[in-house]
Amino acid sequence: MKTDIQPKYGKAEIRCVCGNVIETGSVKEEMRTDTCSKCHPFFTGQKQAMSSQGRAAKFMEKYGNKVKKADK
Repeated sequence: MKTDIQPKYGKAEIRCVCGNVIETGSVKEEMRTDTCSKCHPFFTGQKQAMSSQGRAAKFMEKYGNKVKKADK
């Protein structure tokens, strides 16, 4: 087996555009990213809620309660 062919593993810094710095281990000394857990919309709660209704539920919400009741 050959020796000294593996890259050197050491401390690394991940820098985000928002200014957040994360320290981890890697073969690279420094990495840059455009989103991290501090500024990503999923983790910050700024993500828009998607509708999980089906087609039938959307139809009933839009047209279901429009039946006119007879006057008493």
